[in-house]
Amino acid sequence: MTRAGVYIKQPGSFRAFVPASLPPEPPLALNLEMGRLISDADRALGRLDGVASVLPNPDLFVAMYVRQEAVLSSQIEGTQSTLEDVLRFEVDSHGRDLPKDVEEVVNYVRAMNSGLQRLQDLPLSLRLLREIHATLLEGVRGSDREPGEFRKTQNWIGPPGCTLATATFVPPPVDEMNGALGNLEQFLHDDRLPLLVHCGIAHAQFETIHPFLDGNGRVGRLLIPFLLCQRGVLRRPLLYLSHYFKARRAEYYDRLQAIRDDGNWEAWLKFFLKGVHEVSRQASDTARAILNLREEHRELIARLLGGSVAALRLLDMLFERPLLTVKMAEAHLGCSYVTANTLVEKLAAIGVLQEVTGFKRNRRFRYEPYLELFEWGDRPPGQADTDSRPGGATRSGEAGA
Repeated sequence: MTRAGVYIKQPGSFRAFVPASLPPEPPLALNLEMGRLISDADRALGRLDGVASVLPNPDLFVAMYVRQEAVLSSQIEGTQSTLEDVLRFEVDSHGRDLPKDVEEVVNYVRAMNSGLQRLQDLPLSLRLLREIHATLLEGVRGSDREPGEFRKTQNWIGPPGCTLATATFVPPPVDEMNGALGNLEQFLHDDRLPLLVHCGIAHAQFETIHPFLDGNGRVGRLLIPFLLCQRGVLRRPLLYLSHYFKARRAEYYDRLQAIRDDGNWEAWLKFFLKGVHEVSRQASDTARAILNLREEHRELIARLLGGSVAALRLLDMLFERPLLTVKMAEAHLGCSYVTANTLVEKLAAIGVLQEVTGFKRNRRFRYEPYLELFEWGDRPPGQADTDSRPGGATRSGEAGA
């Protein structure tokens, strides 16, 4: 027995972990070090919210950030798709050379946006988590694993091919899972702890309960921005920790497992708060870079294209759709194809756009400088993430905690 829960032997010679109720008892040791980490993370998060608010259209920045988070969170689960693949899918969903798993990433974007919309009239709850899960798995890998429903059978976590008896970690049996979920739902609305501490505990507890047959890692990571937006700390969903977790996979899994084995909530929370601080600073830097890039290219258009209003309108579109076809420009500007083609070629001539197909027809253009601000998390296709630690795989083949 630890302050986080207890391992209980089950019929069939395996042990399942039954989590204790939240908040942790004895209470968390919020000492000077923890206080400093909370303060640093809070300030960085506040600066991010402030910097993003001065962007000409913050929603476009958010849209790109949601796509990048979808890519990174899905890559933790073993997908191969990149940010470029998602953008190409949005341009042409029937493209033959797109990875098959790109729709999993697109579903993640839909789940994020749908969840944020639902938060306007529905509290963060088990019902909302089920809805998000259903969207996440609709028509993709895992769609046969009861989308939108909590599991009714035992699952487990461990390397491919393991069994319940050899699993690295076995979440609570169904009856205990339901009780733990009820307690977690109550905890989601408990405001006695500092908010970021609250977010870190909620995420870890959800991963320990592991209530779905597939998709637990992605839903658990979505919990964090949902909580921050629901409590009004962020006006827009700008904090995404998947890159931090992905870059430190081994430590991420070790810290979660140390909660279960040793009740060490404090070490996990220090790791989590450092991540919030690091990711918030990185996102703030990206927001400032976007602002500088927009001003630089507006000045370029003013100097070389006479301040063309159509060119400036198309530039603003690129911050939402950084992969562009002439037909997209035609539709956005409401002009003829010939006019749109001429304008796109002018933007390419001054270095704002780059043609990436090499074709004479059906060309596609890329807003390279903007995309480079978001592609720090991508890896070349074919380099899958694998890990045999807790969360490395589940019975359904899911990777991630």
